[in-house]
Amino acid sequence: MQYRRCLPRHRIWMRCYFHLVSGHNVIADDTGIDVANLQTAEAEARKAIQELRREGEEADEIWDDWQLNVADAAGRVLLSLPLKAVL
Repeated sequence: MQYRRCLPRHRIWMRCYFHLVSGHNVIADDTGIDVANLQTAEAEARKAIQELRREGEEADEIWDDWQLNVADAAGRVLLSLPLKAVL
């Protein structure tokens, strides 16, 4: 008889927060979302930026100096995406 090792069937998720930042102005995300990895967090950040820009198409220049910082639960910034440059 062969024995198979049982492995956990759950993923380790990380909570990421998406903060809008421009100079000293911060619109903080207090809720965040759970993601499987940093690539997923970046994809979600890009979707959020596209949504913001779509909602305010007539005022695109408002977002020119802003960036979206993706931070972990400890507050470390994992990546930053400028709102102006994201396509």
